Amino acid sequence: MTVTASSAPADIAPYRWRWVALFVILAAEVMDLLDALVTAIAAPTIQQELGGSESLVQWLGASYTLAMAVGLITGGRLGDLFGKKRMFVIGAAGFTVASLLCGIATGPEMLIAARAVQGLFGAVMLPQGLGLIREMFPPREMGKAFGMFGPVMTISSVGGPVLAGWLVDADFFGTGWRMIFLINLPIGLAAVLAALRFLPEYRLSNATRLDLPGVALVSVAAFLLIFPLIQGREAGWPAWTFVSMAASAVMFALFGRYESRRARSGRDPLVTPSLFRKRAFVGGLVAGLAFFSGLTGFGVVFSFYTQAGLGFTPLQAGLTALPQALGGVAGFGLAMAGLQEKLGRGLMQIGALVMAAGAAVLALTIHVSGVDVSAWQLSPGLALVGVGMGLTMAPFFDIVLAGVEPHETGSASGTLTGVQQLGGAFGTAVLGTLFFDLLADGWEFGASMEVTVWVEVGLLVLTFALAYLLPRRARPEQQPHGA
Repeated sequence: MTVTASSAPADIAPYRWRWVALFVILAAEVMDLLDALVTAIAAPTIQQELGGSESLVQWLGASYTLAMAVGLITGGRLGDLFGKKRMFVIGAAGFTVASLLCGIATGPEMLIAARAVQGLFGAVMLPQGLGLIREMFPPREMGKAFGMFGPVMTISSVGGPVLAGWLVDADFFGTGWRMIFLINLPIGLAAVLAALRFLPEYRLSNATRLDLPGVALVSVAAFLLIFPLIQGREAGWPAWTFVSMAASAVMFALFGRYESRRARSGRDPLVTPSLFRKRAFVGGLVAGLAFFSGLTGFGVVFSFYTQAGLGFTPLQAGLTALPQALGGVAGFGLAMAGLQEKLGRGLMQIGALVMAAGAAVLALTIHVSGVDVSAWQLSPGLALVGVGMGLTMAPFFDIVLAGVEPHETGSASGTLTGVQQLGGAFGTAVLGTLFFDLLADGWEFGASMEVTVWVEVGLLVLTFALAYLLPRRARPEQQPHGA
């Protein structure tokens, strides 16, 4: 079944398999979310078995998020050009094959490369699912359909680290950490077969060509920034690392100039240049970069600290992180109970301060308890971090996109999601490098973790301040009288 944009509402809305198709899409989301979570828990074990330096721990997450950040900007347009069902199937199949390559990796280089391939195919797969939901469901059922993402993502975020720790410790069939990737094989195969059977085809009749030079420029710019941040420490920070970071700034500037020229010539740019003339959107990008850098970087470092520093098993490390995940569920619940509409931007700022308070409690707990700190002692600080995380993330995308014009929404959403992933790679590079630098200088694990947590507090305070650049409410009707 193939439809164009003009016929979609009439032909797709009564599609009888739409709820089955929704679960196919949700299975793909679960694969992506679990893969983003489980490697942080398994990273120390992977490093011990495959060898490699501490940079392997950072690259396991950064290679995936960096590839996805670049791919997401153009992934949705591939579906418009070639068909959303076709690209979903290609993305899911590629993601599954890449998972197999991760599971049979014989060395650090192969594993990092396979993780990057996972990220690229994930960036092809995920936007198609969200687009298909909008076409398959009539307006009266759209809320229910998107509402299914909440429970699925919550269960995955809570259970992912625990599942990873259990799979590594259980060592099924002697696979050890490899099972966290191999478990994707049955899920991915089922998703591909079900997509071929149940997903309808949909593509735009007036889709524009891809901006391949723009993709190349932004990819090179991002790589030139992340690579030296991760590898520079082990190389002793030679001159090429600083040259690379300076070249990254130049490449980002060239990317912006190229996109402006492309837009002026009437061709469709990768990122709409007018977005960067909107203070709220630019402020949202910078705030998102600060927030997601700290959030992701902290997760990678904390997992390594609990296992290499405190001697926890992978399962114990996963259970230790559980209060943060449960706190996130509680924070989302509070936001959805009416706080988001009532407080708007203020909820983001309250969430950032709660997260900062939780991180401060965590740092003080580590300082006071030293190497004898237990998972129970860490749980209050982690729970507060989780609650603040839920409060901050719930209104974030809605508020940042509030001032965007309708014709800019697609580009703005892709850019914002891409920056979220780029922030993850950047935070893994910066906080991971700081932590491992301190260890290399002879600092103890506890002291190194303390400093890293205080940097996370600083990033959260920066997020709080940058939120003042955003609109007070996501929609005009939410503005209080007289505003």
